[in-house]
Amino acid sequence: MYAVIRTGGKQYRVAPGDVIRVETQGTGTDGNVEFNDVLAVSGEAGQIGKPQSGARVVGQVMEQGRGEKILVFHYKRKKQYKKLRGHRQAFSAVRITEVAFDGQSFKAPELPKKEPKPKKVAAAATAEAQADVKTKGTAKKKTAAKKSVAKKAAPKKKR
Repeated sequence: MYAVIRTGGKQYRVAPGDVIRVETQGTGTDGNVEFNDVLAVSGEAGQIGKPQSGARVVGQVMEQGRGEKILVFHYKRKKQYKKLRGHRQAFSAVRITEVAFDGQSFKAPELPKKEPKPKKVAAAATAEAQADVKTKGTAKKKTAAKKSVAKKAAPKKKR
C-alpha cells in the first residue's frame, strides 16, 4: 500500500518503511510527524482512490540537517555587475511508519536497536605494541647515524 502526500509545496509517493527528505518539520511528540494532506491512497488489487478525510500518514524524524550548497550567480554583461550567493536548504529525513485509510492500518517493521560494541581489553596486545615501539625507535637511531656520517664526508664544490 502506498499514499501520495503533500508537504512543503511538493508531493511525495510514500509507503510504510520509506525514508524521504522533506523541508524542515517540527518534531512534534516523540519525534513523530503526521501528514494530514493525503492526496491519494492505493487500495486492494491496485486500485487508487481519493481519500475523504479519514486517511493519515505518520512518520518518525530520523535526521535533521542542511543539504548541499547551491550557488546563485547573477551577472550582467558589459555593466561590471556580478553577484554570487550561496544557499543550503534545511531538511528533515522522515521514515514513514504508518499509512492508515478506511479502517485499515499498514505499519512499517520496527528498526533493530543498535547495540554499543563492547571495548576489548587485551593486555597481551598492549605489551606487543610497546615492544614494537621500542624496536622501531632503535632502528631509526641507527639509520639517522648512517645518514649524518654520509653527509659529512661529501666535500663542497667551490665556484
